[in-house]
Amino acid sequence: MAELTISSDEIRSAIENYVSSYAPDVSREEVGIVVDAGDGIAHVEGLPSAMANELLEFPGGVLGVALNLDARSIGAAILGDFESIEEGQQVKRTGQVLSVPVGDGYLGRVVNPLGQAIDGLGDIETSDRRALELKAASVVERQPVSEPLQTGITAIDAMTPIGRGQRQLIIGDRKTGKTAVAVDTIINQKANWETGDPKKQVRCIYVAVGQKGSTIAAVKKSLEDAGALEYTTIVAAPASDSAGFKWIAPYTGSAIGQHWMYEGKHVLIVFDDLTKQADAYRAISLLLRRPPGREAFPGDVFYLHSRLLERCAKLSDELGAGSLTGLPIIETKANDVSAYIPTNVISITDGQCFFQSDLFNAGQRPAIDVGISVSRVGGAAQVKAMKDVAGSLRIDLSQYRELEAFAAFASDLDDASKAQLERGARLYEVLKQPQYSPIPVEEQVLTVYLGTNGHYDSVPTEDVRRFNHEFIDSARRKHADLIKGIRESGKFPQETREAVVDAVNEFKKEFTTSEGKALVEADADAMDADKVGHETVKVNKPAPKK
Repeated sequence: MAELTISSDEIRSAIENYVSSYAPDVSREEVGIVVDAGDGIAHVEGLPSAMANELLEFPGGVLGVALNLDARSIGAAILGDFESIEEGQQVKRTGQVLSVPVGDGYLGRVVNPLGQAIDGLGDIETSDRRALELKAASVVERQPVSEPLQTGITAIDAMTPIGRGQRQLIIGDRKTGKTAVAVDTIINQKANWETGDPKKQVRCIYVAVGQKGSTIAAVKKSLEDAGALEYTTIVAAPASDSAGFKWIAPYTGSAIGQHWMYEGKHVLIVFDDLTKQADAYRAISLLLRRPPGREAFPGDVFYLHSRLLERCAKLSDELGAGSLTGLPIIETKANDVSAYIPTNVISITDGQCFFQSDLFNAGQRPAIDVGISVSRVGGAAQVKAMKDVAGSLRIDLSQYRELEAFAAFASDLDDASKAQLERGARLYEVLKQPQYSPIPVEEQVLTVYLGTNGHYDSVPTEDVRRFNHEFIDSARRKHADLIKGIRESGKFPQETREAVVDAVNEFKKEFTTSEGKALVEADADAMDADKVGHETVKVNKPAPKK
């Protein structure tokens, strides 16, 4: 019988191999039970270790966010379809806070507030994830706003200019053209995008909160037709979505934009609109039985918007000098800007463009009220040429509005007042602009200069817009060097002004009014002296009385 030998080395190596390859399949899970659910919220018992804003997983893959952490239960807002959630179902902790994927794969796509594609074009390739609740850049990480962000809308670029990194509020009643201005601003970034220069390119994000699905589809089609969708991301939380989706949608858009900003890129984000986000947050808070405050909003509704808009910034050179420019939209009722949410957002932002329903209904589009619209920091970023020519535009239009109201009751006006009314009417005409037709800044400079210096005064009011359009078209063909000089230098020197005045005077000789009359009568040729007949006229004076 063979002798049995035992090798301790072999036994040791076998045990080591087993230990190194051992992978226990036991995992620890905290599971809670739904005690009640409805209207987009749920109360869960049995998750004592849950964190604030932690993601909870409900049956069917539906997610929720832990908001109220009480001793006995957790109040959670449901993200997505809440109709399938019932009492008694199990809820699991995920151990993660809410975050979204980020990266260049989002350009040209339509996503929901969880960052998931909803445009039917397949999955999105992403490079990283970013938490929705992150601290904004500190004071030392920022620098002053110094670069212009052109909207392509003459009235805004001239009187309430916007700089990269600024937060400019767009406020007004419903159906006054607020979304149209935001979409035009996105379309106007196309020229910068086509340069291929990262320092000029602006990536755009359009966040639709509580809008009709047809409205969001119309915005997408407008951007597509203008060739602007390739550098734009649409984050959609339509009216049919749960309140939780409407609440987090702006934070999702902001997280995507912040990723690009910290990479040294320039980003424009439109929040359309924050009134509906506040309404959704109010609904969630009331359902979670949080104490209501003014207009039934919770006490932290100011913080809801301030922590969102503070993320818009112009970063310091050490951090890459990227920027995130915010255009929040707020809807008012009966032009009341003193309501709770409007005053909150006005105090957070760096200026506002107020859209007046009376002006809109009178045909003044964009319907910007010059009197209470202001840009607090954009002036430092305005193109020098525009700053030089637009200095008196705001005061001229404000005085015109006051004088117009007075003239309605005055029987007679002096010549100076009449001239001011005539010029003001022409300035308002020339500032009218159709939708989806942004104007380059160099052409805006010509328009504002000619208007404020009285070169349109001789043109009938009803012909001013046509005259301006045809003159700019003529200048593009005949004086391309002038326009190019303004565009490249950003300045409007005296010799250029004189050349523009000569060009407009020459054009006036070719222009015909809508009544078929020449704007400037042709000069009559002088007649030769030998062709003029000479006659002697004898005057009979009456004899003096004796």
